[in-house]
Amino acid sequence: MSKYALFWFRRDLRLNDNHGLFQALSSGIPVIPLFIFDTSILDKLEDEDDARVSFIYQTLKHLKEEIAAYGSCLRVEYGTPQAVFSKLIEEDSLASVYTNSDYEPQAIERDAQITVLLNKVGIAFHTFKDQVVFEKNEIVKENGEPYVVYTPYSKAWKKRMEEEGIPHYPSESHLSAFKQGIQFPFPAMEALGFKENPMTFPPVELDRNIIRNYKDTRDYPAIRGTSRLSVHFRFGTVSIREKVHKAKGLSEKYLNELIWRDFYQMILFHFPRVVNHSFKPAYDRIIWRNNEAEFQKWMEGKTGYPLVDAGMRELIQTGYMHNRVRMVVASFLCKHLLIDWRWGEAWFARKLLDFDLASNNGGWQWAAGTGVDAAPYFRVFNPELQQKKFDPDFEYIKKWVPEFGTSAYPKPMVDHVEARDRCLKSYQVALSDKA
Repeated sequence: MSKYALFWFRRDLRLNDNHGLFQALSSGIPVIPLFIFDTSILDKLEDEDDARVSFIYQTLKHLKEEIAAYGSCLRVEYGTPQAVFSKLIEEDSLASVYTNSDYEPQAIERDAQITVLLNKVGIAFHTFKDQVVFEKNEIVKENGEPYVVYTPYSKAWKKRMEEEGIPHYPSESHLSAFKQGIQFPFPAMEALGFKENPMTFPPVELDRNIIRNYKDTRDYPAIRGTSRLSVHFRFGTVSIREKVHKAKGLSEKYLNELIWRDFYQMILFHFPRVVNHSFKPAYDRIIWRNNEAEFQKWMEGKTGYPLVDAGMRELIQTGYMHNRVRMVVASFLCKHLLIDWRWGEAWFARKLLDFDLASNNGGWQWAAGTGVDAAPYFRVFNPELQQKKFDPDFEYIKKWVPEFGTSAYPKPMVDHVEARDRCLKSYQVALSDKA
């Protein structure tokens, strides 16, 4: 095989406005597209019908068809990236590798290892910014330190966006640069150790009115008031730049939500310790109750608090949970039950179709009061008041908790007032000078 450049798909499963792909296709030599089913990730998944694997698998089949229309083929490999690239090096035709940056600690370590492996044999490894609008040290304070409060970060983010604009990388106009006449086998799902999940995935197309009305509808779980694009942002089946550009003229509130994505990605990049520790170290002194039987009730949606239970059952059945409800169920676990936020984060990591380490970690630490720009520890959501405000007619609750209102529905597992008092005392003890 003659020399070729390789584009490594990861969190960017699309052909349009893909920065790294654009750079590869503009490199002057033919490009082979690659996706690796990374066994170091797959081996940790607990469900053989994990919906995310099915989403990726279906997306790759579609990508393969799109690429085939340009006379080329998507190469899909199974194994660790180190093993796959060692094999590619042995084929002695690989000239360079292009990909888009990932900011998670394990991904950074992986890319460092691949860089060393490739550089030993003179192969360049090129990475580009794609899944965020601004990365690393692009939005920092005047003294060079990262922001740890959202509002000033978002103001600096918007100022830079207005000054620089939003680039577009027309990879879709250069697809004829894919290497022609190649064929690679496409693995069966069973060969990956998984089976197809029949879950219906949110569409990538979006009614502009949802964004236009986002400010007024986003908090009501019974209506379609959110974009449901989070899974597409997670796996890069849509361009964040494209959506930011559209949000600018439609909804400031929705734009702010997109900026939160960048904010949490950069918090994770600058403070990787948040993966396992509270951003505010004092909060690691909290003595959690961690009652496993109570955690089980929370996971199954049998707490006796209908808004909490509806959210947990929506998660199990669809891999999704409404944003407002995510805050309520997280607050309930950490503060009503005094169960470690890391337990809840791990359950979301297992079940959320749109699971993203940075946003999931940031959201859970916000709810627990332990993170950057977090809700103060004494803010404890009252699930009943949240229901009265955001699901007053019980539409959302009745959809997911059909036995609500009957004798089959359990009584509340804790009293709100008592649980709140217990929570505040536990936090106060942990945060006192004597702790």
